[in-house]
Amino acid sequence: MIELPEAYVLSEQIKKTLTGKVIKSVTANAHPHGFAWYTGDPALYNMILSGKKITGAVAYGGRPEIWAEEMRISFCDGVRALYLESGEKRPDKHQLLVEFDDGTGMSCSVQMYGGIFAFENGSKDDWYYNVAIEKPSPYTEAFDESYFEGLRKGVKQNLSVKAFLATEQRIPGFGNGVLHDTLFNARIHPKRKLETLTDSDFESIFNSIKSTLIKMRDGGGRDTEKDLFGKSGGYRTVLSSKTLSQPCLSCGGGLIRQAYLGGNIYFCPVCQPLLK
Repeated sequence: MIELPEAYVLSEQIKKTLTGKVIKSVTANAHPHGFAWYTGDPALYNMILSGKKITGAVAYGGRPEIWAEEMRISFCDGVRALYLESGEKRPDKHQLLVEFDDGTGMSCSVQMYGGIFAFENGSKDDWYYNVAIEKPSPYTEAFDESYFEGLRKGVKQNLSVKAFLATEQRIPGFGNGVLHDTLFNARIHPKRKLETLTDSDFESIFNSIKSTLIKMRDGGGRDTEKDLFGKSGGYRTVLSSKTLSQPCLSCGGGLIRQAYLGGNIYFCPVCQPLLK
């Protein structure tokens, strides 16, 4: 799934690779997916996007957004974007295929579920999108200890740390994927209740959010995800499905995977005790 570091990486790659190209044609929903979401009728994407020049890209939370003059192309969740060279075979199945005037292209395919949106700038009235734009990113100075403390005070203290960090869009783009290494580095169990955390614990979580997300971003995204060129990210996850069978990097013990709050959590029971 696209989360904060991958959205940043993808937006930077799109900006460098696609800026200046003119959209020749767009095919959307050629291969319908039950959990692919669009803005209005995807059959109209070709009409509203063709002839537009790519002018930039940005990341809002976990959403890379492509600027095509006054139009926007935004995607999120399980959408896999792939750059296509001129003459390169196009994917057999896709939920979006953009062809450019120089023969290159970009495809988007949905893994599990995801949204592919095309709209005029300022016209999208969607809570998730608006929150991603309005709230400060952990990559900015505005996301400081005071702001994070305000998030803490604004919720019930019987919430688990996972529920606090990775639900309700309190931190847009911070999901279950980046949660695990963040909490491992802070030595906090994802099921810990906020009311059990000391001020020092909370400071550790804040510092880990900042430092872990930077490492993920600067590493080119997590190794569980792909970039615009189909390459796995260079950040090696400590806790993920890729490392579950390996010993803990800190204590050498076994790692745990459990189903919790609609997804899996990964943790080291020694380094991240549930209760102190």
